[in-house]
Amino acid sequence: MLLYFSNSKHSNHKMNYFNKYSPFINLIVVFVFVNIILRLVLLFHPITQSSFGVIEIFKIFSFGFVSDVLVFIVASAFLWLYLLFLYNSKYDRPTGFIIFSGMLVLLLYITFGNTILNEYGGSAPEVAISFVAFKTFFFGLMLFLPKYRKRIRLVLYVITIFIFVLVIVQNAISEFFFWNEFGVRYNFIAVDYLVYTNTVIGNIMESYPVIPLFIVVGLISGLFTYFIVLHTQPFLNQLPSFGDKLKGLGIYIALFIIALFAIPLMAIQEKSSNVFTNELQANGIYKFYVAFMNNELEFDKFYTTMPNEEAFKMLQQQLPGINGESTLHTIKGDSTEVRKNVVLITIESLSEDFMTEYGNENHITPFLDSLSHQSLQFTNLYAVGNRTVRGLEAVTMCIPPSAAESVVKRKDNKNKFTTGNIFKQKGYTVKYIYGGDAYFDNMQDFFGGNGYAIIDKQSFLPEEITFANIWGVCDEDMYVKAIMEMNKEANQGKPFFNHIMTVSNHRPFTYPEGKIDISGTSKSRDGGVKYTDYALKQFFKMAQQQSWFKNTVFVILADHCASSSGKTELPLDKYRIPALVYSPGFIKPKHFDTLMSQIDVMPTVFGLLHFNYDSKFYGQDVFKVDYKPRAFVATYQDLGLIKDNVLTIISPVRKVKQFALVHTKNPKLKPEFEVHYTEVPMTMLREDLIKETISYYQTSAYLLKNKKMDK
Repeated sequence: MLLYFSNSKHSNHKMNYFNKYSPFINLIVVFVFVNIILRLVLLFHPITQSSFGVIEIFKIFSFGFVSDVLVFIVASAFLWLYLLFLYNSKYDRPTGFIIFSGMLVLLLYITFGNTILNEYGGSAPEVAISFVAFKTFFFGLMLFLPKYRKRIRLVLYVITIFIFVLVIVQNAISEFFFWNEFGVRYNFIAVDYLVYTNTVIGNIMESYPVIPLFIVVGLISGLFTYFIVLHTQPFLNQLPSFGDKLKGLGIYIALFIIALFAIPLMAIQEKSSNVFTNELQANGIYKFYVAFMNNELEFDKFYTTMPNEEAFKMLQQQLPGINGESTLHTIKGDSTEVRKNVVLITIESLSEDFMTEYGNENHITPFLDSLSHQSLQFTNLYAVGNRTVRGLEAVTMCIPPSAAESVVKRKDNKNKFTTGNIFKQKGYTVKYIYGGDAYFDNMQDFFGGNGYAIIDKQSFLPEEITFANIWGVCDEDMYVKAIMEMNKEANQGKPFFNHIMTVSNHRPFTYPEGKIDISGTSKSRDGGVKYTDYALKQFFKMAQQQSWFKNTVFVILADHCASSSGKTELPLDKYRIPALVYSPGFIKPKHFDTLMSQIDVMPTVFGLLHFNYDSKFYGQDVFKVDYKPRAFVATYQDLGLIKDNVLTIISPVRKVKQFALVHTKNPKLKPEFEVHYTEVPMTMLREDLIKETISYYQTSAYLLKNKKMDK
């Protein structure tokens, strides 16, 4: 602290908020510097699968610099609030005693009174009480100990600067790990993670060396804080006058307003055909804000549209039997209905290239590899999205992915037309079984609100859990529980439909020791996949011993791929997933290599069971003669249709892109597994496919909005 008094030579400088001694200027320098380092790290990150030209590099760093400065100006509002209230006259009598008394009254009120903070629950009251108590305590010290006021102010100043620097550094670290997982800046997934803070923090704690990481972050933040405090001591020694405060505030308000208008304009400049260029150019904090504010996208406001009548008329060509503004049509089975039990297993993050037949040479799915030879295997199937809720939406509602948030996560997610609804009409018992907490991702609200009984981690007795991590119980424990539930259902004499969602193939990739030849302490993706495969094998060993096994159809597919990053908005190799239908003596093993979507899986299963029913599904039985091959792929804003070797993408602000899908061969694979493409931008667009893409997404958005997808 002696440093504080060693800068008296600066005491004659006229202090303001925009000179080299200003905390505002020093912090903006740190913010920009940290973001430059972050961009360099992300640029050379292995997941950044792209090369960049000189112009692209220039745009990334020049436009990125401007965006960073503008974002900091807006984000520094709290810093300005702190700096404006740094003055000595507030401690004069009687002003100081009046302020101190008011702070004491406020502290007593929020501590013992029933405030609005109590209605929010959680830690909000404790945080507010701690903050007000802290401010009151230090205000009292500076009021009653004027001789030590400068020293006390320095302590508070150091703490304040450290907090701001810590937020800057921690955000950069968070962006790195988010990029490491998804290959993009903050997006809608980051907003979800903020909502489910406990689970996500737990995941981080189990996935990374948190203590060394926090120590490094603390040391870096402390070092930056030291130099900022050292360099800005003249500002603290001679605080700006009242006139300088007014002038500084006026300039800041002007900059704030300019920044508010300029930040979106800078975002518009992110229009390179290389997605990585756009992401690196962007500012992550602003990307988070945009995702937070746009958790639902009104299709007709953000996307290219056509008259509703025309959209539904086009849809009639794809879904025979529908009329008007509806997808209601009748499905007729071609034989006597078969009321077999159905077990649908959606496996967390199972990319198709984890399996040997798709080219993996590490043999991490030996059981699935063997099971595929005994199953109906869909070898050209695409997941609709890159989140679990997208996969759940696809196999439950069988509709194209909705813009922004999945139906699973929306408020209006109940009483929908679902696969569970069809089974219930046929007299089935319907359950959703999940090894984690079904509160996560709104699963409990969605499945419970659509007639599913729910078995999740909360349903497990302590003795039923042999291993668990932050995501839930291990897959083996979940499968044991599932077998118990199915035995209960079988004893009721009714057929059952159970939808099982796995959790073990998810970071931190921890699982019981001694099960496979990869230790759970390695926390590796290969280990997570191999244990998931092992647990599935144990499930089938148990199932084969049950009386209901021979009367059951097992459907196994991924919810989404393990990664979603790529050079284009929708890299197709990050959407290909394996899918099997296994039922010895009922379903003949074969490979089906026709293009299809995740939303087609359950309607196809209904077809195999020869079900008669009225359907509102967009998904179709792929074995019907009138099936027209196509698939849907999407992020939370880019909506795609694959058809005729063309990928059509519609995006917000009415953007449309098309890519020709050029087949790339791999001589190591069988022909039916050689479904890989290079996406080549098209200059001459196919209007028929653009209209068809719009018709699918526009009509589904319209039907959801107007509650016409309710049962």
